[in-house]
Amino acid sequence: MLLKVEDLKVHFPIKKGIFSKIAGYVYAVDGVSFELKKGETLGIVGESGCGKTTTGLAVQRLINHTSGSIFYNGKDISNLSKAELRPYRKEMQTIFQDPYSSLNPRMTVEHIIADPLIIHGAKDKVRIAERVAYLLEKVGLSPEHAKRYPHEFSGGQRQRIGIARALVLNPDLIIADEPVSALDVSIQAQIINLLLDLQKEFGLSYIIIAHDLAVVEYICDKIAVMYLGKIIEIGTYHDIYMNPRHPYTKALLSAVPEISNKRREEKIVLYGDVPSPINPPRGCAFHPRCPEKSEECNTKVPKLTDTKGEHRVSCHLYSS
Repeated sequence: MLLKVEDLKVHFPIKKGIFSKIAGYVYAVDGVSFELKKGETLGIVGESGCGKTTTGLAVQRLINHTSGSIFYNGKDISNLSKAELRPYRKEMQTIFQDPYSSLNPRMTVEHIIADPLIIHGAKDKVRIAERVAYLLEKVGLSPEHAKRYPHEFSGGQRQRIGIARALVLNPDLIIADEPVSALDVSIQAQIINLLLDLQKEFGLSYIIIAHDLAVVEYICDKIAVMYLGKIIEIGTYHDIYMNPRHPYTKALLSAVPEISNKRREEKIVLYGDVPSPINPPRGCAFHPRCPEKSEECNTKVPKLTDTKGEHRVSCHLYSS
C-alpha cells in the first residue's frame, strides 16, 4: 500500500476579539480515510468548499492536520518534523490548478523545472540541464523552450511545464488539484492523455482532485465523493458511476450532461445550500438536503459501511 489515510481531520480555529480568543472552528476535513495502491489513481470529487484541496494539502503535510494518521509506504509520517519529512517531499509532488499563477514569471522554464533538484542538493549543472531537456520532451515541449519565460506560453503549455516540474524528482505519488479546470476543453483532453501516458511509463500513482465528473470518470480507478469535510461514498469507477448508493452521489451524477443512453435516470434537484463547515448539522451532514432522509439521519452520524467489495457508503439506508 503506497498511501493510507486514517480519520484525517483539519479544523481551522476562528479567532475573535482583541485577544484573538478561539470562538469556533472551521471543520474543513472531518474524519477522512482512504487507501491508495501503487500505480492507482484516486479521484476526490465534490462541491466547492467540501474539503478536497485541504485533504490533498494535509496528506502532503503542506498544512498541519488536527488529528489522524498518514502512512506512506508503511511509514507513519503524521508527526514527523520538517527535517524528517524532507526525504518524503521528493516522493510526493503537486500539479497545481492554475498554470498562470503557479509559475514564477521571473524564472525561466529551465529554472522552474530544475528548482526542486537544486533545493534537494543537485549541483551538476550539465546533468540538471539534461534532466530538464528530457522532461520537456516527455511532456510534449521542446528542449529549446528551457530558456523562455512563462508568459511566452499558452495555458496548456504552462500546465505541461508544471507537470515536468512535478516529475523532476522521480516521485511515486502526484496530487493533481483540478489540473485541467483552467484549460480549454480541447486542451483538457490532451493533458489528461498525457497524465495517463506518464503514469504508464513511470509507474505513477495519482490523486486527482476535481469537480468535473467527466474528467474523473475517464482517468480514475477509484473515486471518493466528499461532502462537508467527509467522504460519503468511495469505490471503484464502476461502483460509483454504474451503481451509486448515496443520495448525494446520485444527485451529482444526474447533473452530468449525458449524450449517450448509458444513464437515463430522472434529474435529481437538491434544494437548499451546503451547510456551513463552521456549524455542520447534527447527524448526517447531508440530511437537510436529502430527499431520502429518515428520523435517524437527524441525530446519528452514519459510518462508512461496506456494501460490496471496495464499495463503501456513509448512509443509514445501507447501515447494518
